[in-house]
Amino acid sequence: MNRRDFLQGLAAAGAAASLPISASAADPPPRVRRAYTGPNVVIVRFGGGVRRRETIESDETYSPFLKKFLAPRGVLYPRMEIASAPGIKTSHGEGTLYILTGKYDEYKDITGRPFSERFEAKVPTVFEGLRKEYDVPEHQALIVNCEDRIGEEFYSFSNHHLFGVHYRSTVLSLYRFKLYLLRTAIADGKYRGAELIAKRNELTKLENLDYRAHDATATSPELDRFWRSWSDYYGRSGFVNPRGDRLLAELAVEAMRRLEPKLMMVNFNDPDYVHWGNKSHYTRGVTIVDECLRRLFDASNALPAYRDRTVFVVVPDCGRDDNPFVAVPYQHHFNTPSAHKIFFLAVGPGIDRGRVVEKQVEQISVAATVGKIMNFPTPYAEGSPLAEVFA
Repeated sequence: MNRRDFLQGLAAAGAAASLPISASAADPPPRVRRAYTGPNVVIVRFGGGVRRRETIESDETYSPFLKKFLAPRGVLYPRMEIASAPGIKTSHGEGTLYILTGKYDEYKDITGRPFSERFEAKVPTVFEGLRKEYDVPEHQALIVNCEDRIGEEFYSFSNHHLFGVHYRSTVLSLYRFKLYLLRTAIADGKYRGAELIAKRNELTKLENLDYRAHDATATSPELDRFWRSWSDYYGRSGFVNPRGDRLLAELAVEAMRRLEPKLMMVNFNDPDYVHWGNKSHYTRGVTIVDECLRRLFDASNALPAYRDRTVFVVVPDCGRDDNPFVAVPYQHHFNTPSAHKIFFLAVGPGIDRGRVVEKQVEQISVAATVGKIMNFPTPYAEGSPLAEVFA
């Protein structure tokens, strides 16, 4: 048996052992779809949890690339909000799903474990909308995810019966890299006897964390080539590659080079480390995300597949508390008024330039706006496209 057949056998074994769920099993097989020829879109989740004050409101900003370079080249909505209503939370997972689906919803963890955020979207994500409308392969619809928010690994498809796993996105993260390393180590015969059995069981367990995807392949030739290249450059130890949001930026740039995604969402999160420190942990995190945004933008101008045909959509997952009476006034995002106040920026071909729209708009308008940019329908999104974005 060759290595490829062995890997496919492992994936099939993991699938057979996983738990069935009617939503993914009932999804229809992909229909014949047309080729996608529109602009690429990179959604930058400017997270985790940032305020306007340190980003777009002041000339003393901690995100000068966003504020002083990028915003004047596109359309900025400085008064985007997350709605205030029962069941709507201002946190990272919920905010990410509001962006992805265009719908506010009350999300509950499906695992029952403390502090877990395994949420399921009830309506299609923008990735599902794109892939159902166009012949875009799974590896060209990417979420690049933070190593410290494993729950967000599984936001790649909804449980909507007309969409679901057949139109899911692919996730790039250190968690996925570790899965690749374990698969290849088993396939290369690194383990024997009881250790091999233990490693196969470990792989099955890790793959089944995404148990809703039991009828989808665990990997693909494109992803295997991507991770092989990453491993050749950075090694297998994890001690050489960047960490935190700088890792996400490098994963995203490498994906642009090797996978050429049409739609990619990068879930930056470094500002959230203020939970474990003082103000500078938050403001430094904002600066790191800004530097990563520059890295992505520069890559888009350097790569032929992206130059002059890429739209950047920049939006926080949520805001952050503004409480002067606590030791860390940037502590969290516990549904205070400041936690609802975010912003939105779109920059690229077909987007108006140098425009600031002062009206209040909703975060759930992001999905419909992405749909309009890429020309696919978003019938389940409750927000409307932001009309002023379009030139």
